[in-house]
Amino acid sequence: MITAMTPMERVLSSLSHREPDRVPLFLLLSLYGARESGMSVEEYFSKADNVIKAQLQMQAKYGTDCYYTFFYAALETEAWGGKTLFVPEGPPNSGTPVIQKVSDIDSLWVPNIYEVPGIQRVLEVTRELASRAQGEIPLIGVVMSPFSLPVMQMGFEQYINLIYHDKIRLKKLMEINQQFCLDWANAQLKAGATAICYFNPLCSTDIIDRDLYLSTGYPVDSKTIAGIKAPVTAHMASGRALPIIDEIINSGAGAVGVGGSDNLTDLKKASRGKILLVGNLNGIEMTGWDSSTADKMVRNVIEKAAPGGGFILSDSHGEIPWQVPEDVLLAISHGVQKWGRYPISGMGEIV
Repeated sequence: MITAMTPMERVLSSLSHREPDRVPLFLLLSLYGARESGMSVEEYFSKADNVIKAQLQMQAKYGTDCYYTFFYAALETEAWGGKTLFVPEGPPNSGTPVIQKVSDIDSLWVPNIYEVPGIQRVLEVTRELASRAQGEIPLIGVVMSPFSLPVMQMGFEQYINLIYHDKIRLKKLMEINQQFCLDWANAQLKAGATAICYFNPLCSTDIIDRDLYLSTGYPVDSKTIAGIKAPVTAHMASGRALPIIDEIINSGAGAVGVGGSDNLTDLKKASRGKILLVGNLNGIEMTGWDSSTADKMVRNVIEKAAPGGGFILSDSHGEIPWQVPEDVLLAISHGVQKWGRYPISGMGEIV
């Protein structure tokens, strides 16, 4: 029987492709903290103390093996003067694109992250949680890939046109975004984050042609990941990882976020001993689960992906929706305790 581990020991063992005492659980609870705190999303993210208090409470309540310092994706566009649109019971959205026309890229600059109030709040949260964790609980910071960030900076249609038709400005935009990404990621690490979740939905073949990504975004991502001074999880925010798993491995990422529609059996074969899998409970479907369904889903995923280590149970998107019932999150936590103890025995798929 394996001696009980701290969350940090459990995660590091999994990252090294060894079997810890049990499967690590990452419940990536960002805006869910507003629900737990009885606040609006906008009020919740307006003060670092709100997020610190909620992260401490949710980690203890749900038994998750990390603190998650992510606020919302639109925060990054605030660095260029962009506005964030807050909505009830949902993730904040970016407002009017900061790049109105392609020629605006000519005068774009690399922002100073230390002059962005929202970013300063995230760093304050990170420093305080790191102090509380005392090295025993990992802190997961988040950045957007330089290749995916322009979807918020300029809108999807205009960005796709840029990729196809203006290689010079695309190169300049990637250089600016890459420097911003590295500044932002490494500032979080300096503040106490343990690892970086590198959100990159546009790299998934569910969105972009594989060959187009490999000739445009992949070199940018590989270079950026190499400049982040800690383990990186390449995360497609629900997109499938399997079609580009070899490239993700070769990019230098130590882990990969697995989409809800990914074939876990095939991914486990392709990733064994090479890259850690993180996923792949479907957060949207989770809103309609009951406790029994949650337990069954946890059991299925663990059997397919957990044997041999190299796996962390999480959702497939990187954020638990506000609408997921509290009982479902508790059932997921209990399910990991029940089914996730190593060694994992053959349980047979539950249908």
